[in-house]
Amino acid sequence: MIPIQRTIILSILFLSISVNSQNKVFEVNVIGKGNPILLFPGFTCTGEVWKDLVTEISKTNECHVFTFAGFGDVAAIEKPWLPKIKEAIIDYVEQQNLNNPIIIGHSLGGALGLWLATDENHPYSKLIVVDALPSTGALMMPNFNSENIAYESPWNNQLLGMNEVSFEKMASQMAAGMTLNTKKQQQITDWIIQADRETYVYGYTDLLKLDLREDIAKIEIPVKVLGATHPYGLEMAKATYEKQYKNLKGYEIEFAEGSAHFIMYDKPEWFLEKIVAALKN
Repeated sequence: MIPIQRTIILSILFLSISVNSQNKVFEVNVIGKGNPILLFPGFTCTGEVWKDLVTEISKTNECHVFTFAGFGDVAAIEKPWLPKIKEAIIDYVEQQNLNNPIIIGHSLGGALGLWLATDENHPYSKLIVVDALPSTGALMMPNFNSENIAYESPWNNQLLGMNEVSFEKMASQMAAGMTLNTKKQQQITDWIIQADRETYVYGYTDLLKLDLREDIAKIEIPVKVLGATHPYGLEMAKATYEKQYKNLKGYEIEFAEGSAHFIMYDKPEWFLEKIVAALKN
């Protein structure tokens, strides 16, 4: 049977002083039929990042492939960006009457999945996290304290004021470190450049501020983690994940040795095998 394909554009009405405060928080492409899976891409990425995976798993599952506001062709929304996305996903799952959906999230999408799974009485049945941590900020900053993360900062102002040439150069350098697959580096660069600049700056601030290291103790569903090892090696990756996930009981983790952040690009066969196995278990 040919997979059913439909595109759902979700508009959420946020209550505020203005009655016209309606924003499209994300777009969702629904492909296939079967048990529902929510696929959350990483920061700046569109749902296209899941293309090869969805081609396979949509044969037996209904895949809800997200692209978040400010990325790809989806218009930006007012901050706070990440909390609005979380609340809109909760509404989406309820409105679509999705039964025991599974979450697969890469990077930002993985952190978002962890956040959703910490809620009491959530509907999710399983979480697959692809190279994501409970606290991105703690990875990047010594003596991290989420209360010190603010929208107004010299770094954010610098990014907002950066000209297109400098921003594109930065994006290209970042992409080169995110995948060892040189054919995919330009795609990642393009996604970064295409992103709404304020969403890029303030949305990433939201991610840095998110610290779930204590809250993940509330998660009771099965969690499978796939981690990358490049550039610091397997032992450093293991130490980082063990430290950040120490309060999560019973999770399973496997590492894609020699892969950078975009495991689906660097180790595509390994990645597909592990995801399919995790969905079956």
